[in-house]
Amino acid sequence: QVQLVESGGGLVQAGGSLRLSCAASGRTFGSYAMGWFRQAPGMEREFVAGISANGIRTRQVDSVKDRFTISRDNVKNTVYLQMNSLKPEGTAVYYCAAVAVTLRFRVVGTSDVYGAWGRGTQVTVSS
Repeated sequence: QVQLVESGGGLVQAGGSLRLSCAASGRTFGSYAMGWFRQAPGMEREFVAGISANGIRTRQVDSVKDRFTISRDNVKNTVYLQMNSLKPEGTAVYYCAAVAVTLRFRVVGTSDVYGAWGRGTQVTVSS
């Protein structure tokens, strides 16, 4: 099972940017679809962005389209979430997740399907 470690969170002013990274262990990273989720205090965890195992297909939730970009480097076993024009409502713990797939172009947006999760990284956006 792949293990995931997020980094790059922190405190940023509204309108600012952060780049989250998620480093994965193991030699089969290219067989996993990856996703970023977030959970704000008192709220359910929500899907933010996903990317296929081959990196060709991506999907973002409507609230972050044109501001957040998900990407991956299958050589470095890392997935990224570039977050621009951050808003205070983006304050949350951000989690990286992985699911093994046979269809390498598949993007997974359902949290229940993901089998591996990182511990999360806190993002706080001040107004």
